[in-house]
Amino acid sequence: MASYFDEHDCQPLEDGQTPNHALHLARLLLDSGLAAEWDMEYNRFFGGEGRAPPASKKAVAELETKLVSPTIAALGKKCPICLLEFDEEDEVKIMPCGHQFHSGCILPWLSKVNSCPMCRYELPTDDPQYEEFKKHQARAKQREFELNSLHDSMFG
Repeated sequence: MASYFDEHDCQPLEDGQTPNHALHLARLLLDSGLAAEWDMEYNRFFGGEGRAPPASKKAVAELETKLVSPTIAALGKKCPICLLEFDEEDEVKIMPCGHQFHSGCILPWLSKVNSCPMCRYELPTDDPQYEEFKKHQARAKQREFELNSLHDSMFG
């Protein structure tokens, strides 16, 4: 039977030697399933390739599409991407947040980034790692809200 140290590819501490707590923390984070979130956060802060992935093809296909009506064209509204006025019968895509764009402007954008260029509303992606990261962020935000609510109810 192999020893614990052989199984885990490590050496026992020498007499008087203190454990490396930073190394233990790093191993704990990696072994606990937080590696993907840690990697994305690290890349986001230090300029790695942790950018948001493109919007899912399904989400893009489900965007509402309509033609610009004469009434809207008469108002002189502009596409926020190309800054050209919407002309009558132009095809526009409507994001879930309500912002409208020429189809030819927003589709290339969504093929690179999953968010609205105006308000950063995020569409779903086809990247399971990114989706898990978003769920983790939402849980952390909910926990913070609940802690603040509990604190305010006790001390407010």
